[in-house]
Amino acid sequence: MIIHLKQSVNAADAARLAEENKAFHLISQGINVLVTGSGVKELPAALEMVTEAHWVFSNDMQLASRNYHPETREVKIGNVTVGGKTGNTIVISGPCSVESEEQIRQSSGLLKSLGLTALRGGCYKPRTSPYSFQGLGLEGLKLLVKMREEYGFSVVTEARDATHIDEIIEHADVIQIGAKAMYDQGILRACAKTQKTVLIKRGFGTTLQEFVQAAEFVLSGGNGNVVLCERGIRTFETGTRFTLDLCGVEWLKHYTNLPVILDPSHAMGYAYGVAGLSRACVALGVDGLLIEVHPNPKVAKSDAAQQLNHGEFTQLLQTLNPIASSVGYKLV
Repeated sequence: MIIHLKQSVNAADAARLAEENKAFHLISQGINVLVTGSGVKELPAALEMVTEAHWVFSNDMQLASRNYHPETREVKIGNVTVGGKTGNTIVISGPCSVESEEQIRQSSGLLKSLGLTALRGGCYKPRTSPYSFQGLGLEGLKLLVKMREEYGFSVVTEARDATHIDEIIEHADVIQIGAKAMYDQGILRACAKTQKTVLIKRGFGTTLQEFVQAAEFVLSGGNGNVVLCERGIRTFETGTRFTLDLCGVEWLKHYTNLPVILDPSHAMGYAYGVAGLSRACVALGVDGLLIEVHPNPKVAKSDAAQQLNHGEFTQLLQTLNPIASSVGYKLV
């Protein structure tokens, strides 16, 4: 249940009320809000403090539900706003991993020449094998910050676990929670304490409800700047790396109020299919794409097979603009 308190109620009284009712207390647009489990259907004892209550939830997808907030939330990614009625499809691009200053500078130059505004790059890599490249860590983060200062990008990078989440929050504009870390409550709770945008990727064995409930950890902590990212789920198919769940994307758009971004690179796992999947994603009318691009994918230290080279990415972007326009969106 979600309860809005009267504006006359101060934060201390709201916090006390939350504690008495075992509820989360957050402040949204100047209003004290209490959130309890979706099964709770009783108002707090102090009824005179309440202006409205929402309890039409079939599960613990509450703050993210359109039953609570019927319009898609507007979320900032750097200087760009997605969601709401903006009609923006942001293209977040860059290499899978930050490998060197020369490499990330080449990618930055490409994105700048194409008029894009968001640079992605992994610094702490959650690899399946302990013998694979694990990322440059803080050194990589500082390289991303340097590119932001020089090119004006917003920086998107992934948290591997809670041991370095404070570094990511300090340096990044968008904190990406990857598929392998979606259940990491240390990361989720830390992200709930900031107002920076959080991009949560769906775990590859995760139901849609579980995916949205991960977002609720961040939302219930007071950070409403959350974006969902569909990146493919594991099915019986082995010909592709994962299966991009476009049906799930439509479900998210229908039932949740959070912007939705798609990652065709990780879904396909092979560069040859990224362009076609990207066009299909844009045709859905989504809030963003996450596409991996590398100056020379053949020598990439991680996910070499799925990264586009600069020529392929430039050509793809040219084909996406008319598709976005045809469904009432624009690439940013």
